[in-house]
Amino acid sequence: MVLCVGGCAVWVGGMPTETQGLSLAQHVQIALAEDVGSGDVSSALLSEEQELEAALITREFCVLCGCSYVDEVFRQIDARVILTWHHQEGACVQPQTCVATVKGPGTAVLMAERTALNFLQTLSAVSTHTASYVNCISSTRAQIYDTRKTLPGWRMAQKHAVRIGGGYNHRMGLYDAFLIKENHIRALGSITACVTQARQQHPALPLEVEIEKLDQLDEALACKVPLILLDNFDLNALIQAVKITAGRTMLEASGGVDMDQVRLIAETGVARIAVGALTKHIQAIDFTLQVCMNR
Repeated sequence: MVLCVGGCAVWVGGMPTETQGLSLAQHVQIALAEDVGSGDVSSALLSEEQELEAALITREFCVLCGCSYVDEVFRQIDARVILTWHHQEGACVQPQTCVATVKGPGTAVLMAERTALNFLQTLSAVSTHTASYVNCISSTRAQIYDTRKTLPGWRMAQKHAVRIGGGYNHRMGLYDAFLIKENHIRALGSITACVTQARQQHPALPLEVEIEKLDQLDEALACKVPLILLDNFDLNALIQAVKITAGRTMLEASGGVDMDQVRLIAETGVARIAVGALTKHIQAIDFTLQVCMNR
């Protein structure tokens, strides 16, 4: 079934035939509609002929992310605006650095300013935060993964930012992989019942099972589950789980992971660490757009 949300076609129900979610252009379109509305009354104070040049500056360190979104913002406002990027996506940028120069009709430059900055500050925050986690577990075998704990409507964008920061994407949504959690197990009665149903209905989809205690591990292993999520296990329990599985399956740790403990978790030997904080516990990077020449 397809619903129309904000002028965009959104798939609901059934099995998807392609990656779901807002495209970059749709996301920008919605953001601009939200901000510009019927028109920018402040920018209209400028004459239509007046052109501006402005510097896009970061006031703090960041792993730059969101350049393509900024490009699209200005393109949708006025294709005559020219952006020159001085640093590329994924670059580590120091405070007080001009990351791009913007030139074009003044009304367009000022109209696009806030939406462009919103994308840049949010996505750079995710990529920078992710890079901190990735750096913290360097030299271990573990990898950092994101979750579905994203800002509504920002799923595709935030998961892109995680990749730019050196992390990996978990499933994109409810449609592209099984993650059998505690409530699924309670509803169907056992891990075995859930796994059997999943394999019968969609045998080609990736399969992961979440367990909350060690005594569930044997059942998951007996079902030959390829990926087991260890939810809120303490360090000793993680170590035991790694020993019990002895490489028979891949283990993922999750639940309240923060910078204070992520290295210790990685050192237990788990292959993956899912961190919801990558996309929900973020503080925007401070960017500004400063007009530097009035023509």
